[in-house]
Amino acid sequence: MPLTRRAVLIGAPALLSGCVTRPTVDETGMPSRIVDTLHMGMYAALEGEPFPVPAVDLSEIDPRFLRQIVSYPTPHLPGTVVVDPGQRYAYLVGENGRALRYGVGVGKQEAFNFQGAALVGRKAHWPRWTPTANMISREPARYGPFSGGLAGGPGNPLGPRALYLYRDGSDTLYRLHGTVEPWTIGTMVSSGCVRLINQDIVDLYRRVPVGSRVVVLPA
Repeated sequence: MPLTRRAVLIGAPALLSGCVTRPTVDETGMPSRIVDTLHMGMYAALEGEPFPVPAVDLSEIDPRFLRQIVSYPTPHLPGTVVVDPGQRYAYLVGENGRALRYGVGVGKQEAFNFQGAALVGRKAHWPRWTPTANMISREPARYGPFSGGLAGGPGNPLGPRALYLYRDGSDTLYRLHGTVEPWTIGTMVSSGCVRLINQDIVDLYRRVPVGSRVVVLPA
């Protein structure tokens, strides 16, 4: 279904932001205990999946990397995904200077990170993972055994969803995807792809159609 500007932040009332870690009132005016309840709901176990997607242990993640609506003035049009590797955030741009922000994990070396504009060339449920030739060359003992690929499932490092970045009609080999290591969100840890909490990539996946623009800022 095409993504309209109005639909970018559909369901916003359920995603009110302002994670706080002390018993006070957050910037939305909501008591922190209610905000915490909202995040517990966001990151509960997912039902209806062919493989288990367990609830996230929120104590393992810095609250600023949890999904929330934020002020984000930008020249990019609503529906664009902007990844900021330096800040470890991905933004789904909305209207009126707002965006839905997700915490991410990025490449463990700046050289590993994709930069610039791309399009979502395809999307996949429970995607198959195949390490790139460069990954195998750098760490043959770790990645060599998976050179033939690994089917989607609970142990697959791409998690339950993936968005594939294309440029000029060709696969860049970079993806936005889930993770089996949610505690790594907010760190430089990957081989270049952008990882999100599994519940967040499922949320982003349903909001972003094929053909959407993705901009990865310089690290």
